[in-house]
Amino acid sequence: MAIRVPGIMHAKQILRQSSLFANKASSTSSVGVPKGYVAVYVGESERKRFVVPISFLSQPLFQELLSKAEEEFGYNYPTGGLTIPCREDIFVDLTSRLNGL
Repeated sequence: MAIRVPGIMHAKQILRQSSLFANKASSTSSVGVPKGYVAVYVGESERKRFVVPISFLSQPLFQELLSKAEEEFGYNYPTGGLTIPCREDIFVDLTSRLNGL
């Protein structure tokens, strides 16, 4: 009997779609992403690339960002990778807090 966690399933779907678009992007976009991490693009106008642990995907705060990304972009990410529409300073603060967990 499998237990389904909606937030994690949603995150997996976003990552699956993101990887399809990432394959279409230039090969340099995947350089420097170690196993167990995912690259995301953050920013409202100018996007900056961050590499975060996949463990963040199960965190409620990060899942809120993923939901905002889905609302704004659907599964068509303009950078070819997972794009999160929030200010860079907010993202850095959030990931710093998640690193402390």
